[in-house]
Amino acid sequence: MKLFENPFGIHEQAVAVRNKRMELIAANIANADTPHFKASDLDFKKILAASDPAPMAATNVRHFGTGETENSNGLVFRVPYNSSVDGNTVEIAVEQAQYGQAAADYQATIQFLESRISGIRKSLRGE
Repeated sequence: MKLFENPFGIHEQAVAVRNKRMELIAANIANADTPHFKASDLDFKKILAASDPAPMAATNVRHFGTGETENSNGLVFRVPYNSSVDGNTVEIAVEQAQYGQAAADYQATIQFLESRISGIRKSLRGE
């Protein structure tokens, strides 16, 4: 049955990636006063694109590309708006805003999965 081959689609991995992103942002906030700490984040789109079983293929070298290596794990370092004297790149207001957005994205993904599970349960009961 097609329904049960991949019932959660990409959302199963999306939850894990969103969770990891929230952990990184929380670590950034926790290290806001650590000298030379570099704020990091995950490139959500790049990670999910790398996990796609049927990625887009370029038919011409000039069609698309970012210039980054394809083996990148999606980890990126933030470039601060205001540089710090001690070399720390954490900007607490930016990190708090990013964490709020990441939490909302995580909750939306969880709600989608809950809805999907509810639909599967209903179909199994014949409702």
